[in-house]
Amino acid sequence: MIICGMEKFSMVDYDGFISCTVFTRGCNFLCPFCHNSSLVTGEAAEIPQEEVFDYLTKRKGLVDAVCITGGEPTMQKGLREFIEKVRALGYRVKMDTNGTNPALLKELLEERLLDYVAMDIKTDFEHYEEVTGVSNPALLNKVKESVQILKTLAPDYEFRTTVMAEYHSDKNYQAIADIVKGAKRFFVQKFKDGENNLTQGILHELPQEEAEKFLATVRPVVGAVGLRGY
Repeated sequence: MIICGMEKFSMVDYDGFISCTVFTRGCNFLCPFCHNSSLVTGEAAEIPQEEVFDYLTKRKGLVDAVCITGGEPTMQKGLREFIEKVRALGYRVKMDTNGTNPALLKELLEERLLDYVAMDIKTDFEHYEEVTGVSNPALLNKVKESVQILKTLAPDYEFRTTVMAEYHSDKNYQAIADIVKGAKRFFVQKFKDGENNLTQGILHELPQEEAEKFLATVRPVVGAVGLRGY
């Protein structure tokens, strides 16, 4: 598995747990708001797995979990083996995903290798191409499949949408609510422009009052909802 970043101590990536977060290289989406552009473009330098496992071995009892994010982790051929090694050390595992590899997601859940999954819902399905920068109906169908897999198989999970004024409004709040209906958790995440984004100065954050309106639309159909970054 190609790892290009590691945050050794995080209290925000896995609610309720102290985690070590590893970042994988590569993604099959080109979301203009992505804040890990060097991972998407392949410019980030690789970190040896030995460095990660040396740290995890030394921090047993001090760190609770490992979060695997990206990029898109399910593009990594060595993902399962990496997770198995992490779990053998006694750590919980959380994975972030865009949902484009439902087959692998299902296998990992059925094998009980994941404790928590956070899946991005970029927008309503009608406008996915615009937001992800990729025109591929097959990928969209895989995202739809992953939504159902999480709802039925995941021991714990969340859906989340990073919101921007250009892409999110009351015109699609209900459509996104319909996608996540029946889920355990849903979060609206604040967009932040910055030098690490795939694009800069083009997109703008959604005002808090609009983010709260979005949550109000989703709240009746999801177990728990919340704002992040506001």
